[in-house]
Formats: sequence, C-alpha cells, structure tokens
Amino acid sequence: MGIFKAYDVRGVYPDELDERKAERIGAAFAAFLGGGPIAVGRDMRSSSPAIAEAVARGVRSAGAEVVDVGMVSTPALYFAVVHLGLRGGAQVTASHNPARYTGLKLCREQAAPVGEASGLREIEKAVSAGGMKPSSRPGGLRREEIGPAYRQHVRRWLGAPARSLRVVVDAGNAMGGTETPLVFGNDPKVELLPLFWEPDGTFPNHEPNPLKPENLRDLRAAVVQHRADCGAALDGDADRCAFVDERGEAIPCDAVTVLLARSVLAGEKGAAVVYDLRSSDAVPEIVRELGGRAIRERVGHAFIKATMRKENAALGGELSGHYYFRDNSYCDSGAIALACVLNVLGNAKEPLSKLVAPARRYYATGEVNFHVADPDGLMEKAVAAFPGAEVDRLDGVTVRLPKMWFNLRKSNTEPILRLNLEGKTGKERKAGLEKLLGILGEPEGGRPSFRK
Repeated sequence: MGIFKAYDVRGVYPDELDERKAERIGAAFAAFLGGGPIAVGRDMRSSSPAIAEAVARGVRSAGAEVVDVGMVSTPALYFAVVHLGLRGGAQVTASHNPARYTGLKLCREQAAPVGEASGLREIEKAVSAGGMKPSSRPGGLRREEIGPAYRQHVRRWLGAPARSLRVVVDAGNAMGGTETPLVFGNDPKVELLPLFWEPDGTFPNHEPNPLKPENLRDLRAAVVQHRADCGAALDGDADRCAFVDERGEAIPCDAVTVLLARSVLAGEKGAAVVYDLRSSDAVPEIVRELGGRAIRERVGHAFIKATMRKENAALGGELSGHYYFRDNSYCDSGAIALACVLNVLGNAKEPLSKLVAPARRYYATGEVNFHVADPDGLMEKAVAAFPGAEVDRLDGVTVRLPKMWFNLRKSNTEPILRLNLEGKTGKERKAGLEKLLGILGEPEGGRPSFRK
C-alpha cells in the first residue's frame, strides 16, 4: 500500500490515507492485539479529528473498547497506555511531516512499539485483504483526561534547579504548544518564552521539523534577543526535541545524548546507554570514560526501545533528537528531554555551550540527504571507493577508516540516501565528503557549511 513504513503508518491525506483506510487499520490493530481497551489520541492537524474518529470506529467494530484521550502528544499517548493499564494505543499523527500528511503510531501494552518486525506487517496484510468481519458486539467508548497525571510524571525529571532559567520554546504551531505550558507552566524557577505555541495544523510559520536549520532561525534569534539560557524546538508530535545554547547556536543531538548520559551515570554507575550508529564516536567514548556501557544500535525507535528493554538501559539517544528513558517505559519524550536538560543546566555554574563542549571532539557533517535513482548501487560504489576500510551493515553501510568514518542508509519514509560522516580533523571530514560527493552527486539543499 505504500503507507506502511518501518515504524509507523504515514501518507498524504486523503489521497493515500483516508477515513476508510484508517477505519480498517483500527479494526486490524484491535484484532492484532486480541482485544482492548485501546487508547486513541491525535495531534492538531486539520485531518486528525476525522482520522481519529475513523480509527476508533474500526477498533470498536472489532469488539474492542476505545479510550479517547483527545488531542495529546505522542509521548502523552504512550503514557496513557501505561498509566491506565491498556492493551495498546493508536496516535493519529504525521510527526514532523508537512500539513498534507496524516498517519498513525501504534503501540501495545506497556507502550511497546508496533513496527515492521513487531506486528505492523501483519496489520498491513489484514488491511490489504479487504478488512475484517465486524464483531457482533461493538466495543464501548470512554474518555479519559490524562493531563494532570502526565504533568506529574514528566516533572519527576525536572527536580529542583538551584537557579532560575529563561527558556525559549518553539512549538512550531504543533503539540508542544499545548504540552509545554501544561508541564512546565507556573514553575517559579523556569521562565518560559513562547514561540509559535498556537496549535495550527497548517504550520503557518515553519514545518515542525527541528532538524532542518531553516526551522531554527526564529528560535536562535529569540534566544539571543531575550538573553535566554537556552532554546528548545519540539517536533510535530513532541516526541523529539532539539536544543540551542545561550549564544543561539544549535547543539548536535548526539552532544545532548552525552549531556544526559553524564547526568544518568552520575547517579547510576555502570548503566547502559544505547545510541544510534549515526552518532559521534564521542558518545561511546565518553559513556565508557564515565563508567557506563555504550551499546550501538540501528536507527529507529523500535530498535532502540527493544535493545533498551533487553539491556535494561537507563537512556537511549538518536541523532534525530529522540531521547528515550527507562523510567518512561523506555519511550521517547521531548518534554522529558527538556526537563533533564533544564535540571542539569539549573544546577550547573557553566552555560549550556560549555556543558556540551566536551562532546564536540570531532568534525561531523551532520545528516546530508541525496535524491538518487539507484540507492543500493551507489552504496556499494561508496564502499568500493575506500578499499581496506572496515565495513559493517547493521543499518545501511558503515565504512570506517583510522581517521574518518561514514554511514550511508536508505530512508524508511522517503526515496533518498542519508549520509553521516565524521573525521578526526576538519581536513579528514572535508576530504571524505568531497570523495563521496563525487559518487553521490549534489546533496539536497546544497553542500553543508561548517563552523568548526
């Protein structure tokens, strides 16, 4: 069908994903779980109320009870599943995608993800087969307000900062605009400066994707203008968070992983930290220096969460700004990541730029995207261009030389190749990138520019 991705369901509304398909997905999901109750939540997109209603109809048609939690972030939906002891949950969201998209993120009990290798393919087959025979007894419907309990849950990570902080939060007219004041409002130690908090599924100011530099311009300017201690940008469904330091400079997400790991390992020696394979070598190096166990994993929340559960890892971090916490049922949360950073910053004498500086040991390109006709062929051509290098295929191809490494992987949601490259020096980074550009062509948005 094309709308079933590796980690979720996503497509253009209504051309690719409409109410009819959403209802069939809801029924197939309920059948996969073997019953209910099942939480149904939604984001603020214009299409989300109709899609959420259709999913609920499908769940109920299969005989399972629906627990309607309303307009919430994806992390809040996960929390509801655990807090209310439900069989699973369906969040209607297209995350950071443009306004024309809709989608679904699915989970089972204890907010365990339903992805490509954990049920999503079975659900896809059931939907493709033409739907299911309705149950003779439709499931019920009840509504739950989870806001107060969710606020209390997230604020456990904030603690009691020793000093007051001024923070600019860019919600991108998405779910962070509802969640941020709910969780952090009225805190005497945290002064919130709102940027685009009004929920608006048309995204009139910028796309809710904090990884694109152009979407951080307003946040960076506001941090400098208001002399804030830091800035935070949440994505569309608020499960990701990107940070800006007090100078208005964007912080690489793997440097934030290191900052969070320092805090975790200070209280739990020997804890495991899972990181995705695009992250800087500084992540495993510093985790080990601090006495922790660094565990490398492929990209994607389903893989990170599964490994965290297996290893009882306290923390997980991805280069995309997803941060996972064992005490949050191994789930990712932009609000909890923000609370953790504020807690560290509020109890430190140094500014945020100084706190993350130790993690910026090497010279990375950041993620560079290429639209290509033959991704598999070009990956093999890139491998062949570095004879004698160490190669692994955990996720795409990772090619490692003594002073430089890179990873090339196909996107799970778009027809592009993604490159991440890191050098021990700026010279090694430049040389490696130039060689790969000769193979892959010009990247989307032009060649990256480097401050370091």
